[in-house]
Amino acid sequence: MKIAMVGSGYVGLVSGACFADFGHEVVCIDKDQTKIDRLHQGVMPIYELGLAALVAANVTAGRLSFTTSLAEGIEGADAVFIAVGTPSRGGDGHADLSYVHGVAEEIGANLTNDTVVVTKSTVPVGTGDAVERIIAESGASSERGHRVAVVSNPEFLREGAAIEDFKRPDRIVIGTDDEFGREVMREIYRPLFLNESPILFTSRRSAELIKYAANAFLATKITFINEMADLCEKVGADVQDVSRGIGTDGRIGPKFLHAGPGYGGSCFPKDTLALLKTAEDAGSPSRIVEAVVKVNESRKRAMGRKVVDALGGEDAARGKKVALLGLTFKPNTDDMRDSPAIAVAQTLNDAGVEVTAYDPEGMELARPLMPGVEMASSPYSAIDGADAVVLVTEWDAFRALDLNRVKNLLRSPIMVDLRNIYSPQAMQTAGFTYYSVGRG
Repeated sequence: MKIAMVGSGYVGLVSGACFADFGHEVVCIDKDQTKIDRLHQGVMPIYELGLAALVAANVTAGRLSFTTSLAEGIEGADAVFIAVGTPSRGGDGHADLSYVHGVAEEIGANLTNDTVVVTKSTVPVGTGDAVERIIAESGASSERGHRVAVVSNPEFLREGAAIEDFKRPDRIVIGTDDEFGREVMREIYRPLFLNESPILFTSRRSAELIKYAANAFLATKITFINEMADLCEKVGADVQDVSRGIGTDGRIGPKFLHAGPGYGGSCFPKDTLALLKTAEDAGSPSRIVEAVVKVNESRKRAMGRKVVDALGGEDAARGKKVALLGLTFKPNTDDMRDSPAIAVAQTLNDAGVEVTAYDPEGMELARPLMPGVEMASSPYSAIDGADAVVLVTEWDAFRALDLNRVKNLLRSPIMVDLRNIYSPQAMQTAGFTYYSVGRG
């Protein structure tokens, strides 16, 4: 089948490359000429493990191409996926749907054949209705006689594992009551269905809500275990034991129960806010999600204060230097959106602490977001001369640091491990004053 993917960012490019790898003919469309030019040169706009090789293989095979022309890209397409951004709208937290609506208008104006229009972007409940209305108003059906079905097909991709998640998903959610839409989507996902990946057909509005509800629930698990970590520190328990003890319960599960500095990234922060606004507008406020958002935001600065305390408190910390290891919101990505490291660094700067940082992939994107932070060329150059080292993101490169070298480079052997990478006993044996999260 021919697939047009409008938007060549994280979701669009990964999805487009994977669909092409299934054997479909895929055109990725983006208005950013520089991005398209770089894709033609084999340069990826994002860091994602295995993506460059996957794109190159399918371009070479003639199944994947790129263009800035939507009219050209959607011509003859059996399905047109909308995979543009839906950032939080400035001032009120609602999802900004201007890009989605703009693409819908352009699709309607340029459609030349029967097709299924698929919202892949994360969108609030009712967005599919708006997309359907916009395309109908273009005259694509009434005047030009084209059959158009609007379908919701939310993505559930984890940055750093997106290709694996796409090809071996827990489930595929397809929201439509239109049989034409069902038939086309079944054929598009047939390679995964043969691998026994479950396809869940729902109403369009249910599919839209599933994505938000899933992300809000996972954000709640993270926030819950972080609050338990704080309690563990007060009562002398170990949050990792608590996490294992509750995670082995089949009703709870072990995932997203790792204590740390709070969630960030492109999805959880904006999606929880958007869900809150949707719930408020519907007259059904979500108090649990509201608390999750509030607790997570306060936690990030609390982790910065934890570092200040490790330096001896506000008076003692002023003028000291800290090395931050890890800036991205999670490992194996260059995504800095809402990363806890930003708030931690800002809290330290506000306390008069000098901050030097290193990240394997995120420093280019981090620089404009962290103007008070000096970027280093390696973890050890960041540590050199610092009064403490702080582990913020659990990159594999930080799991086996040369502790003797680290101790010799530091002015004082202080480590604040916000991801619980190291063993307290091992760090004590190595001669460090060691602080972790929830291991009282």
